[in-house]
Amino acid sequence: MEIKLEGRDLTQEILNGIFLDVKDHFQKLGKSMELAILGEGMKMKGEVVMLQVMGHVQEELALKMKPEVIRIIKELASVNHFKLELEFKEELESERSKLYTSSDKFNFLKEKHAALGEFQRMFGLETDY
Repeated sequence: MEIKLEGRDLTQEILNGIFLDVKDHFQKLGKSMELAILGEGMKMKGEVVMLQVMGHVQEELALKMKPEVIRIIKELASVNHFKLELEFKEELESERSKLYTSSDKFNFLKEKHAALGEFQRMFGLETDY
């Protein structure tokens, strides 16, 4: 009769403790796209590990890497069964309009760096030709 040892429940602390090892696994394999997904980190919501993805490309890749991530976490942390789900992260649109012209770009930079306005006045700089 085989006795199966029961592992511990996965917590955010355990996940944080092994996270660098999980990233290291994919880095050794040279999987940069997977590392980009892991770059957002993993968060626990209840008993579910959430992996954030942006867009369909990352979603497809995350679905392919999901079994491998689960296996690695189980091996490294000696934990019970847990779920890994994807969470869609929206790309934040800029509140400002897109900067197309040279004047728009320069005015945007002048707002961030007041000295540019002084340089423009001193040297007679123009953005439009």
